[in-house]
Amino acid sequence: MPTALRSRLTLLGWSALLLTGSVAGAALATLWITAVPLVALGAGIPLTLLSTALVRWLAGLHRQWAGRRLGDPVDRPYLPAPDAGWAARLWTVLRDPASWRDWAWLGVNAVTGWLTSGLSLLLFAGGFFYLLYPVVYLLTPPEVFRTPLGGAFRLHSVAQTFVLLPLGLVSFGLWYATATPLADLNARVIRLLLGPAEQVRLRARVRQLAASRAETVDTQAGELRRIERDLHDGAQARLVSLGMSLGLAEQVLAEDPRAARRLLAEARDATSTALAELRDLVRGIHPPVLADRGLDGALQALALVNPIATTVTTRLPGRLAAPVESAAYFAVSEALSNAIKHAQARHIRITVEFAPHPGSGLTMRVADDGRGGASLEGGTGLRGIARRLAAFDGTLAVDSPPGGPTEIRMTLPCASS
Repeated sequence: MPTALRSRLTLLGWSALLLTGSVAGAALATLWITAVPLVALGAGIPLTLLSTALVRWLAGLHRQWAGRRLGDPVDRPYLPAPDAGWAARLWTVLRDPASWRDWAWLGVNAVTGWLTSGLSLLLFAGGFFYLLYPVVYLLTPPEVFRTPLGGAFRLHSVAQTFVLLPLGLVSFGLWYATATPLADLNARVIRLLLGPAEQVRLRARVRQLAASRAETVDTQAGELRRIERDLHDGAQARLVSLGMSLGLAEQVLAEDPRAARRLLAEARDATSTALAELRDLVRGIHPPVLADRGLDGALQALALVNPIATTVTTRLPGRLAAPVESAAYFAVSEALSNAIKHAQARHIRITVEFAPHPGSGLTMRVADDGRGGASLEGGTGLRGIARRLAAFDGTLAVDSPPGGPTEIRMTLPCASS
């Protein structure tokens, strides 16, 4: 079966479900209209809460479908319910603009559902019916199905029924041509009425950015403290020891040249050790291979030293902005470390690709064939990756069922340099 036809037949099944939802929505609207006037008497309170919960459940199912249809998730727009009694909860529901938009959607959906899903079903059923009209004529009594098209003419033989076959083909053609646009129209109406209002989206965005900024500041402060501690306990201590060794060598040079040479040798060793520690520290801040060879080369170098067989696939247009490359490198590096420590994997696959179209950017996937069970709540370092990506408005998603396999998907909005 061709893919396009299979897609439209799938939409036909969804049309039947959405049309059923439209009828259920009309019944819920009737229930709510009955319940709200009774709130003042107390009798309508449980009925209002029940109908609201049912409407939100039904609206949630439609949001999921619209999000999948449009390729962009439709978020829930409701105010958070307070940890209080039924009165506070009811007041929150009644003053929430999203609740009233839900009820408005029930009314609109009672119309748009029939104009989109219902029309698609009608065109398909009409095409199917008229293509099978000769069979219908043979299997039905003489009193029925003899005056098609509202009695415009009367059929007297099976041969005459074949004149209706072009009508069935036209109806099928209209269904085939309009199934996708009608489904998209229905999904856009759902997103318009059931998605967050612009003001709500802006407030949520501000909260997200404030939280991301606070986490970034905390992360940077922790990183600075780590660098300070590493310098104090590592290179600085080595340099102090170096100075002491050189001072002692200077004092004993005239009296005991052999001891002076021994102290100078220790000073040379301390210099090498301090230099190695400084290189490690700089590599932790910004790996030289990343600056020299870019993200592709840095990831290939990372895979070469990995104790587990690792495959790297990159599709990049060239060099990206340095902060983006650094964030992507450390995010992949941390995900790789998690797989090495916890996954018990035999093979790891790293895929990094850049999509230049709007709303996209850099996508990174780290997949392994290990035992699975990774999660953001598992304390495996994934939260640290999420915080690093959040500073760039990036996201992290984990797909890791128990038993594996595991895929860590990370995104970074960016543009090629």
